[in-house]
Amino acid sequence: MTSENTSVTAAGGILQTALWNAQKTAERLKLSEDVTRRIIEPVEQIRTVIHPQVPNGEMLHARVYVVRHNDVLGPSKGGIRMTDSVNLNEVTGLAMEMTWKTALIGVPFGGGKSGIRYDTSKLKPTEKEILVRAFTRGMRRHIGPEIYVPAPDMGTNEIDMGHMRDCISYSSGTSITAGCFVTGKPVVLGGIVGRREATGQGVVATVAAACKRLNRPIAKLRAAVQGFGNVGAVAAQSMIQQGATVVAVSDITGGVLHEDGLDISMLIEHVKATGGVKGFRGGKAVSFDDVLEADCDLLIPAAGGSAITDENAGRIKADMIAEGANAPLTPAADEILNDRKVFIIPDILCNAGGVFVSYLEYTQETQRDQITRAEVEKRLTERMTTTFEDVHDRSLRMKESMRHAAMDIGVQRVVDGIISRGLLP
Repeated sequence: MTSENTSVTAAGGILQTALWNAQKTAERLKLSEDVTRRIIEPVEQIRTVIHPQVPNGEMLHARVYVVRHNDVLGPSKGGIRMTDSVNLNEVTGLAMEMTWKTALIGVPFGGGKSGIRYDTSKLKPTEKEILVRAFTRGMRRHIGPEIYVPAPDMGTNEIDMGHMRDCISYSSGTSITAGCFVTGKPVVLGGIVGRREATGQGVVATVAAACKRLNRPIAKLRAAVQGFGNVGAVAAQSMIQQGATVVAVSDITGGVLHEDGLDISMLIEHVKATGGVKGFRGGKAVSFDDVLEADCDLLIPAAGGSAITDENAGRIKADMIAEGANAPLTPAADEILNDRKVFIIPDILCNAGGVFVSYLEYTQETQRDQITRAEVEKRLTERMTTTFEDVHDRSLRMKESMRHAAMDIGVQRVVDGIISRGLLP
């Protein structure tokens, strides 16, 4: 699939995990080898390098990846990740996961993803804008409302999406773009209210749905959150609003634990002031990974992939996991935790709130409409709840895990799309 190692194992890594899950799903659904290859192989993979010049005369040299994994159900959809380690395998794996996620949540998109390999901590705001605009110009023929629609991801934000939209409209000689070329924009530029909070709120909506099905009062849950960015911080806040207790939180700077519960509002203010969780005096300092093993009922891994492996899965104390991040469990860890009867809300369901609200932004801009926050939150909660119920119903009916049920539904919808369109080009 790429020139990098793609042998399928249960060890981990986003592409390894995505391939493992897809191939196991194909076996359960008894798909033919031809159809299996059709749903696994990406439609398009682009690798290039951009070299924009910044005001001091130096050039930025950034490797760029764009992957459109699948477009059977609609244009490819997926964020732009900007880190100093992003690579083609990572982008491909994330694009594949997005294919199943969009199909499962029921929006007319396929899976896509982009990567810009650069350390954002070394960029001044003006330099980052130059890099984002260079990416937009270089990848313009691969971006469009019916081709690939980007959004923010790790290392990018709504300001970057605003710069992309401006770059496209300026190049076209128009005041606005003809349709939705990018989501996650500032509201003043056609973005949608509630997009930043959507993924975290969607996580908690699935937790609430799980508690209702499992007859567990959400207000009695003790939760731990690994990762305190947009997803983790919003999820922690939402859990508090539901009456739950958040006992541990961590981000890349460190972690904090308080058995009686953390003051999440104060922690958010601390992070705004200092740039990270480290140094917060409202609890005991712990390491980033210690939070995974905290004594709690609910664990929300909302940081990077493969955080829980076969090495630490046995030490997880939570009996419910809500996957706020993409592929936070390796397949080997997933098997260990399933054997222990840990209830896992899989990533393609749990964190699908972001792409669902991106779809609302897409339709809003296409129709030149404006959707209120109340409507966004109502539609988000309804979609996350009904999708959870569909997955849980299949899980019970087929006597399979929630991950298997979610993958079976998502993959089958993509296969149905292939058959409905026909096998001829």
